[in-house]
Amino acid sequence: QVQLVESGGGLVQPGGSLTLSCAASGSIFNINATSWYRQRPGKQRDLVATIFSDSSTNYADAVKGRFTISGDNTKYTVYLQMNSLEPEDTAVYYCNADVVGWGDYAFKNYWGEGTQVTVSS
Repeated sequence: QVQLVESGGGLVQPGGSLTLSCAASGSIFNINATSWYRQRPGKQRDLVATIFSDSSTNYADAVKGRFTISGDNTKYTVYLQMNSLEPEDTAVYYCNADVVGWGDYAFKNYWGEGTQVTVSS
């Protein structure tokens, strides 16, 4: 089994910054891609950013130029650096990963429990 644990959420003023972390642990052979999603109050869960095993990245248009996703393969940890935060970024942020575990023959998809980010003055 694989666990994803997010951390780093909190309350920040508009224009401020936060860095979220997603640490994967368990029986991991390979991680193909790790993504951050967010779910704003009353809205569906949306993709924010993805980092692939070759370190290529994708971003949602709403966060391009403000958020940066990066990874530390030695620690199975992915970060989301969030700058110039806006009240509209307030959401629960979830980590998601496609993981091949030892003994598996295909990727399995895992979710973390989420971390709350609130942008407010």
